[in-house]
Amino acid sequence: MWRYLGRRLLISMATVIGIVIIVFFIVRVLPGDAAIVRAGPYANEQKVAEIRQQYGLSDPIPVQFRDYISEVFTGNLGVSIRTNGDVTDELLQRLPASLELAFYAVVLAAIIGIPMGIIAAARRDSWVDRMARVFAVLGSSMALFWLGLLLIYFLFFKLRWFPGPIDRLAIGTEPPDSITGFFTIDAALHGDFGLMVEAFRYLALPVITLGFVLAAPILKMVRASMIDALESEHVRTARAIGVPYWQILFRDGFRNALLPVTTAIGIVFGYMLGGNVIVEFLFAWPGVGRYAYTAIQVNDLEALQGFVIVVGILYVGLNVVIDLVYAWIDPRIRLGKKVAA
Repeated sequence: MWRYLGRRLLISMATVIGIVIIVFFIVRVLPGDAAIVRAGPYANEQKVAEIRQQYGLSDPIPVQFRDYISEVFTGNLGVSIRTNGDVTDELLQRLPASLELAFYAVVLAAIIGIPMGIIAAARRDSWVDRMARVFAVLGSSMALFWLGLLLIYFLFFKLRWFPGPIDRLAIGTEPPDSITGFFTIDAALHGDFGLMVEAFRYLALPVITLGFVLAAPILKMVRASMIDALESEHVRTARAIGVPYWQILFRDGFRNALLPVTTAIGIVFGYMLGGNVIVEFLFAWPGVGRYAYTAIQVNDLEALQGFVIVVGILYVGLNVVIDLVYAWIDPRIRLGKKVAA
């Protein structure tokens, strides 16, 4: 097991190094001049030259790469051109907001997608299955921006069921003392359940937007995996000897479908770590996705590089966790050992 974990960590480190190298060179080919952006639109050529010299932007690319690598592996992701703040600190401040949004969106998607996939597979070709497939098609084809606008218009502007897209809490409301960075959990840990409810209300619209779209791939994966499992030989044998159907459905069907379902949820959550830029922008959510969107607008190279590197590290770590979950779900998997035939 430890040998397996060591190999996975080495592969993960190599992947992170590859991400750092690729991101550095890709960002350098983006249009615009970072020195002009930092100096401001009214700066003269002398000021721009001073900025280039100060931040090493006039150095050859190999020199910039050497300096950047040495800084990254000490935890320094540079200084934001837009805010003049430390990129590492700014990302860490915004990361809990993105993680909270991603966590609840994936939970909602799983709550919707897994039961619907199980029922659709159990009642294959029935009206329930057809409705589930229609939902999957709608979820797969629905644009996040369009769905978010619809929810804002009807649930906020017309019905006033939820607050508007302004932030994680109402203006003037003090956030709870940070323990986990999740406002909902931190408020509950401090016993402030009113603040917890308010945090959930501000989460509701972006979570529903993402959860609806993300439920579609989970539903399709559960349905397909369940159908394959229920058509296997051992399930047919279990039916023939009179094993109760509900037992076959969950013990033989869903249990054997857990591995691909876990993969689907892991992929969805990995996408959410950096892919919810549109939703964060639409709902004015102060997460890393919105931070990256702003960085692209103003050609903030350090902020953009820092965002991609942080998300890449999180995604690599998530894949390691998924591998460990595989071993917990399927006892035939032996970490670092060959399974006997």
